[in-house]
Amino acid sequence: MQEALTIISRILEASWTLLLDSSPFMLAGFFVAGLLKAFMPDDFIGTHLGGNGLGSILKASAIGVPIPLCSCGVLPAAAGLKKQGAGKGAIASFLISTPETGVDSVAISWALLDPVMTAVRPVAGFLTAVAAGIAVSFSEKIGTSEAVAARSPAPEARSSCASSCCCGHKPPAKKGAVDKLKAGLDFAFGDLLKDVGGWFFFGVLLAGGISAMVSPQIIERYLSNEYFSMLLMLAVSVPLYVCATASTPIAAAFALKGISPGAALVFLLAGPATNAASLAVIARLLGRKATAVYLTAIIIMSFVIGISVNALYARLGLDIRHWIGHASHEEAGPIAIVSTIALVALVLKSSLPTRKTGGSVSGNVQAPGNL
Repeated sequence: MQEALTIISRILEASWTLLLDSSPFMLAGFFVAGLLKAFMPDDFIGTHLGGNGLGSILKASAIGVPIPLCSCGVLPAAAGLKKQGAGKGAIASFLISTPETGVDSVAISWALLDPVMTAVRPVAGFLTAVAAGIAVSFSEKIGTSEAVAARSPAPEARSSCASSCCCGHKPPAKKGAVDKLKAGLDFAFGDLLKDVGGWFFFGVLLAGGISAMVSPQIIERYLSNEYFSMLLMLAVSVPLYVCATASTPIAAAFALKGISPGAALVFLLAGPATNAASLAVIARLLGRKATAVYLTAIIIMSFVIGISVNALYARLGLDIRHWIGHASHEEAGPIAIVSTIALVALVLKSSLPTRKTGGSVSGNVQAPGNL
């Protein structure tokens, strides 16, 4: 009994340390997410992603990088793009780059990983999205006329839900800057935090468990081979539901124990972009053949980029553990403590049931059949 209490205490202590390290950056990331939501026009994405050419794929990949939507929240946004006439290649790119990266996950990468991984992560997400979009687009050109029908938007499908998880049924009224900012922050610290917050705490607890239970000797004995460790990360991350923000502390815990940076990046790329639940919905959006191409492209690109990142760290003579270890041993100041308390309070507040005042309220995808 005493041993079990000791283990639980070590897990909670490690989790609390991670939470202190990441909370200020989490709040900053959600604030920027609110600014994006407030001042990015609702129809900006839809008007740039029509067709199935390379230009629309590049735009979809680039536009998705800063947008902070999880792998479930991006699904209704992608459905909106399809209704607006976006090609399957562009939709596939958007489905990958959006959940793999975001301003919130970049901020927490800086807090828990190192500058190199922080810079590489969005670039890797962009390249993976482009490669998958091209592969899906190419596969659709081989003996299918379905893409032509997909590019013919229905007249009533011009209203966009591309920049959030929510779709309204009434045309938005014009708002001033203050109203836009308030709405954006309400979205970021309401709907978005509700989608991400619980999973982030789950990721922090899991990372605490890894820190407390997994020894460097286990990593060295079983996961020292970079190729095997990347394959294992793929096997774990592809079916698992974990958003980009929640995947970061888990990857940091593995990296601190000695797993290669490339294997950590594989988890960061494949985890948020795929999970067993979302793949069923993606199959409805893209078709089964395109979904198979989509998943294959993610796996291949994650593996190739993981190998490249290991080579980059070796060439630069860097050890990701030194940066993570230094950051985790710094004394938490009052800003970290206040930020942690604020983050916990905001997540709890966002999880409380809200009173519906009429109209439609939508969150994550509830009915795949409506896609």
